[in-house]
Amino acid sequence: MYIPQKRVVVVRPGDGTIRPVEMDMPEMTKGTVMVKVEASLVSPGTELGGWHSFANQKKNPAPKKEHPFGYSNSGFVIKAAEGASELKPGDRVACIGMGYALHTNYAVIPHNLCVQLPDNVSFEQGAYATLFATAMQTLRRGEPEFGEYVCVVGLGIVGLLTARLYQLAGNYVIGWDINPARVAIANRWGIESVIEDESQLETTKRFTHNCGLDSAVLAVQGACDETLERLMQCMKQAPDGHAMGRIMVVGWPDFKYGQGQIGAMNNIDIRRCSRTGPGYHDLQWEFGADYPPVFVRWTTKTNIALCMRLISEGKIDIDSLTTHRIKLADVEKEIDKALENPDGTLGVIFKP
Repeated sequence: MYIPQKRVVVVRPGDGTIRPVEMDMPEMTKGTVMVKVEASLVSPGTELGGWHSFANQKKNPAPKKEHPFGYSNSGFVIKAAEGASELKPGDRVACIGMGYALHTNYAVIPHNLCVQLPDNVSFEQGAYATLFATAMQTLRRGEPEFGEYVCVVGLGIVGLLTARLYQLAGNYVIGWDINPARVAIANRWGIESVIEDESQLETTKRFTHNCGLDSAVLAVQGACDETLERLMQCMKQAPDGHAMGRIMVVGWPDFKYGQGQIGAMNNIDIRRCSRTGPGYHDLQWEFGADYPPVFVRWTTKTNIALCMRLISEGKIDIDSLTTHRIKLADVEKEIDKALENPDGTLGVIFKP
């Protein structure tokens, strides 16, 4: 297959725009595959600071050196280097990796960050690999037990996928968000969800039959002291008045911890979850041999493979998360259109 010397890569210069530029094709090294990219997914929180924040950059630009971004795409293998023999040209794959699975038309990616797609999973669906696997790792870190009550705060892509996974794991899930469109998606998925305001306390307590939440997930960004204060009132309560349970932090929330307004967190187990599973960022694993599955059953790779299986089996309506599809050549103009309504923008797919 013909392999060009140049590729198109989307860059972000820090002025509220993103644009395609031409760059040299990266070199292949041992343990990598070259992928002809068919779709990539924007991670609005990590990559852009949120759609509202990104829209505001035009009002307060902070120009900087243009740099490529993106870490979740899909396509088909066109070349496999030594050490990546499990993949061959023509294989359809979902790919992840900061600095590798960019918004581009060609990518060179470590082989253990690529997973073969089931025949009935589209490239657009496969592009959700990173955020879906992050939701999967959040579930695993939460160690849910069947029948528990869980609240997911923040129904962006990761929040919605996390809520659905908890539901599939046999939990009763309620969601909080300030965006009616995202609450509507959760409700369509059978996840009782409410607009985040004072009424959510009564709704959530009633949802748990006054038992209190066993777990919660913070899938949000920015200041959330008030939200966390309300959440603490919904957790299980010990006889001494202290909240009990587990809180998984998958977004980048800013909250005080200690003897302040939420000092009752003394018996809350807080767990950070912003990864896709073991292996990611371990260079020896990414480019080399897999961990022995008998010791490390769930890696980044096996988490992604399970996510793709759930899509294949129809257990996740991933397509309902996609609100925009944009060609790389049109990205600068079309992203401006999307930002005219940031509340209505969720999953944005770039295509060559």
